[in-house]
Order: sequence, then C-alpha cells, then structure tokens
Amino acid sequence: MLNLVLFGPPGAGKGTQSEKLIDKYQLVHVSTGDIFRSHIKNQTSLGQQVSQIIAEGNLVPDSITIAMLEEEVKKNPDAKGFIFDGFPRTVAQAEALDKFLVDNNTAISGVIALDVTEEELTQRIAKRQEISGRADDAADKLKKRIEEYFSKTIHVLPYYEEQGKLSKVNGIGDIETIFAELSAVIDIYSA
Repeated sequence: MLNLVLFGPPGAGKGTQSEKLIDKYQLVHVSTGDIFRSHIKNQTSLGQQVSQIIAEGNLVPDSITIAMLEEEVKKNPDAKGFIFDGFPRTVAQAEALDKFLVDNNTAISGVIALDVTEEELTQRIAKRQEISGRADDAADKLKKRIEEYFSKTIHVLPYYEEQGKLSKVNGIGDIETIFAELSAVIDIYSA
C-alpha cells in the first residue's frame, strides 16, 4: 500500500498536486480541510464545533481531527493507498497516524514537503481568496495559519526525517514541472 503525506504551508499547492497524484497512482485523497468543510456544510455537530474553531483561525484539536481521519480511512478498505493532505500538523498527530496505520497493517511510505516562500504563499492565497472566497483565506486568518505552520507544523518534518521518509520538492514553478518532480520521488517510494 502506498501511503503519502503531502506537506506544505497554506497555498503551497497541496490540493492542486494531490488531484494529479490521485489520478496517476489511484490513491484515496484524505484532506482534513475537505473533511472539515464537508462536516461544516452538512452542519453536523462536529461541523459546528470545527466551524467555530476555523473561523477563529485556530487548528482543530488532535482528538477531533484524528477521529475524523480514521473514519475516512475506514470508509475505503480496498484502497491502493492514501494521500494525506493537511495532516499530520503536529508530532502528536504524526505519532497517532503511525499507530493507526500500523494497527491496520500498513505505514507511511513517504512524506513530501513542498517548499514555497512566504511571499509566494501570500500572493497565491490572495488570488485564491478572490476566486473562492474561502473564509480561512481572509488576510488576518491567513496570516495566523501561515504563522501556525512555521511555528508548529514545520516541526513534524524532523519526525519523518529521522525515519528516512522525508523528501523535499520545490513548490514554486510550473504545475507540471512540480508534478513531474513529485512523481519521480513517489516512484522511488513505490518501487
């Protein structure tokens, strides 16, 4: 089973690249952002909690995120693998994900970090906000999300680096070029 974590700050291109990788490798996309938005849209009790937390620009607590993620993985018992997008965001989440996967006789195959400068992120998200109007892309909340990434989430990378599972790809440039670089890395994991 090919299980990947696509890593990067808000606006790094994780969603764009995930779509292309899913098609190529027939993976199931598990995006915490998509899961949260689905719960919010369907106004589940969890969605109402998550809505409040996200609206304030905060990260959803590990217990809620992990439970939702496990539920999503269990919905796809015949999957060839998963691509985790937006998760894990903390070392505690990475440890919980590892434990969950081991308990299900699989593991993370590799972690790919999309390297993008803060200046590039700000420009991309400003464009995305104009198009989508996503509440979490508003300037004040975006600043908080980017700060959260660089102060907390970035610390997950050494966790995977110690396991020999971390690769970095330049996330600035042509979408197809970035995709080709990601594919080259994934082909090594799946060999």
